Amino acid sequence: MKSLLMAATAACAITTGLAACATMEAQAQSPAPAPAATAETDAFPATPEGARAFVLDAEERLAEMGEYAARVAWVRNTYIIHDTMWLEARANAEYTELGVQLATDAARYNDVDADPVTRRKLNILRQGLTLPAPNRPGAATELSEIATRLDSTYATGKFAYNGEELTLNDAEEIIAESRDPAVTEAMYEGWRTISPVMTEDYARLVEIANEGARDLGFADTGAMWRSGYDMDPDAFAAETDRLWAQVEPFYENLHCYVRARLNERYGDEVQPATGPIRADLLGNMWSQQWGNIYDVVAPESLPESTVDLTELLVAADYDAEQIARTSERFYTSIGLDPLPQTFWERSQITRPEGREVVCHASAWNVDNVDDLRIKMCTRVNAEDFQTMHHELGHNFYQRAYNQQPFLFRNGANDGFHEAIGDFAALSAATPTYLNQIGLLDTVPGEDEDITFLLRMALDKIAFLPFGLMVDRWRWDVFSGETTPAEYNDAWSENMLRYQGLVPPGPRPENAFDPGAKYHVPGNTPYTRYFLAHIYQFQFHRAACEIAGWDGPLHRCSVYGNEEVGRRFNAMMQMGMSQPWPQAMEAFTGSPENDATAVAQYFAPLDAWLTEQNRGQNCGWEA
Repeated sequence: MKSLLMAATAACAITTGLAACATMEAQAQSPAPAPAATAETDAFPATPEGARAFVLDAEERLAEMGEYAARVAWVRNTYIIHDTMWLEARANAEYTELGVQLATDAARYNDVDADPVTRRKLNILRQGLTLPAPNRPGAATELSEIATRLDSTYATGKFAYNGEELTLNDAEEIIAESRDPAVTEAMYEGWRTISPVMTEDYARLVEIANEGARDLGFADTGAMWRSGYDMDPDAFAAETDRLWAQVEPFYENLHCYVRARLNERYGDEVQPATGPIRADLLGNMWSQQWGNIYDVVAPESLPESTVDLTELLVAADYDAEQIARTSERFYTSIGLDPLPQTFWERSQITRPEGREVVCHASAWNVDNVDDLRIKMCTRVNAEDFQTMHHELGHNFYQRAYNQQPFLFRNGANDGFHEAIGDFAALSAATPTYLNQIGLLDTVPGEDEDITFLLRMALDKIAFLPFGLMVDRWRWDVFSGETTPAEYNDAWSENMLRYQGLVPPGPRPENAFDPGAKYHVPGNTPYTRYFLAHIYQFQFHRAACEIAGWDGPLHRCSVYGNEEVGRRFNAMMQMGMSQPWPQAMEAFTGSPENDATAVAQYFAPLDAWLTEQNRGQNCGWEA
């Protein structure tokens, strides 16, 4: 799963620059005690007028510091050496100290009858850091240094295999293409040798961040993260459980089918016919998407798909920039303005030679206005074609809300930011779209629908339990329910419970498998991706209805429909200025989370899988 990266890794999960790291809480949860007055806070008395002046001053300070820290972070991400790591750690520490100060000062106004806009901004400030440092000398610096070290350890990770040193990109390609279980196991295990060194740092990071969260009135950092969804933290956790329950039966159906095909391919010794699936056989380093093994699970009773996007791109002589230009044209076709020329001048679209960089795909708005960029090591293949459409969605969203007050320059919630790009990628995945842009001469008939939907489900549906389990693990870590000694066992237990997967062999005593997934050492909350996999289908269904599409939802492309673009942009322009249900309703007509669009999209496949699984002992024991 690709995602937009933090612009200041240690400070917060930055989606659009420093201010957008702030998540939002509609009603303050367990307010922190008001801090003692200082010379700084005395300038803004605890009155409605003082609160309003305070947030305006805070926005000005955050804008200035945010751009500085984001530019430093860009340099470190695209040129990793000791000095850029040092610079980023220092910039992040300064920003974190500012964020902690503003969050603490915002608590002075908890009992003030502030106007609704000011109250919303105060709540955003109070939750403005993904990793809140305690308000004591040295804490922000230590937290920043640890976070930068964790991020860079991941980014520069390599391991030896057959006399060669492999990067993550190398290992990902091998695990995707190899059908030798010994090789896939070596890739799976090899990449996880980079993370045991992170364990002590990660445990200390949790300790410091929890102290900071408690200073702000939260039980722990996980509770603070869950507070950013316009509802009580426990209610939000229950809501994600409800959404998972809506799609879990379909996942179990897919799991059952894939397990049977793997058993046929490899036999009982490698993949038993019952129980969990061996994780390294699924073609992805984290088993979060299974599309790379389509050749293994392809149904023999149905015609082969005539659409191979990677082959189409290669045949059309696409390069990385052309993939980016084509992705931009999707958005301009629905009436949005092109990206600025500086995007093309300043982005990292391909991996540069001769230096270490963070290749994890990310979208940036460096100045929180219009200095839009992406950072990718783009390859000419189907995956990166989809990823590029996704990442540019972040950029178009960032620009759409750049006229909002500074603290509202963010997605309605963090799931929205991920879903915006994925919504575009759903259209971009269809043969209809590939035909519209000239990559495909003829749209296949309905006899290829099941193969198309199976390919899609191997990525979209297979991802859902992974999207849920990462933060379920972290919430337990932050709460103390999972201790450092239990980190890896708890991760493996979550894999089994949610995904029905097991590692290829016993884990080493010092294993820290969570650290082998970027978003853990990178400190990026992950439930946003689970939500995005629900929201994107809601957005897609709504867009197809706006476009007047008359046909199966999985065949719909809204390329070229400017009415869709008008409604879409109206939602994006709201940024974080309103509770997310209002933004949802502006585009979809409903304020609710709803996974029925997922079921509608995949209904033909679910019925087909049910037939294929007759007589199988589906499920697994957690």
